[in-house]
Amino acid sequence: MSRVKLNGIEIDYAVSGRGRPVILSHGYGATRRMWDGQHAALGDRCRLVTWDMRGHGQTETPDDPAQYSTELTVADTRALLQALGVNRAVVGGLSLGGYVSLAFYLAHPEMVEALIICDSGPGYRNADARTA
Repeated sequence: MSRVKLNGIEIDYAVSGRGRPVILSHGYGATRRMWDGQHAALGDRCRLVTWDMRGHGQTETPDDPAQYSTELTVADTRALLQALGVNRAVVGGLSLGGYVSLAFYLAHPEMVEALIICDSGPGYRNADARTA
């Protein structure tokens, strides 16, 4: 477990392995621990980064509802990768994590080598998001 202060909050993350950087984001209500099996299975085949998003796990939980948004979570993802010296990575996640990964790609395509999006959608019953 490691921690770093980024965008005004302390973020909990884990890194293992070497090689191609891969960052995985968890689903809503979950934590980075959902990826523990991937840390074990991928070994040295990649540099795997997992993290707790705002309000989840060991990352800070701001009291102000304005401190939670897709844009802030995308900014946290970018800041974490930059803090780790990663310019380009495979970016992926499950459910909420997949949604955030897609939003990250749309905001920072130059930083994304590939996307892994599992069990995600553009927003619950959100016709505008589906169209976009």
